[in-house]
Amino acid sequence: MPQPATIAPEQRYSLPAMVLHWLLALAIVGAFGVGLYMTGLPFSPARLKLYNWHKWAGVSILLLSGLRLLWRLYRQPPADLVMPEWQARAAHWTHGLLYALFFAVPLAGWAYSSAAGFPVVWFGLVPLPDLVSPDKALADSLKLAHKLLAYGLGLLVLAHLGAALKHHFVDRDGLLQRMLPAFR
Repeated sequence: MPQPATIAPEQRYSLPAMVLHWLLALAIVGAFGVGLYMTGLPFSPARLKLYNWHKWAGVSILLLSGLRLLWRLYRQPPADLVMPEWQARAAHWTHGLLYALFFAVPLAGWAYSSAAGFPVVWFGLVPLPDLVSPDKALADSLKLAHKLLAYGLGLLVLAHLGAALKHHFVDRDGLLQRMLPAFR
């Protein structure tokens, strides 16, 4: 089987971009998993603890997303690899939607928590302001919005992962290596 294409240093993402990418990926997968698990639990101290962890992860994702966006604005990513126009367009739109959801999902969760009357205290130390006043009807709407946005983010993450794996194993064009540290 042929080896993947060799990627030149200028085609790689910077180390801060890689670190932010993978930290954000782990945080999103973790928060999504905890979110799915905790909603199926009966009311208990364990469920309350998981809700707090989920909120802490959400605030951390929001901050990491801000740092990642600032880094991307400061340091443009390397030029795209040569690929069909439809793939380049799909990648562009997918990345744009991912960035939008990096912010929308945690903000909807924070707003939901505020509307439900439950404060967000990051790591149990930093109380965050309520985004909205307590309102049961609004809380119900925001809960649904948070859930739908999170599922949308999950589907986009799977599409992103699938495309990266397709480029690595089928196209063998070195795309995945651009976001991995160079080990020699």
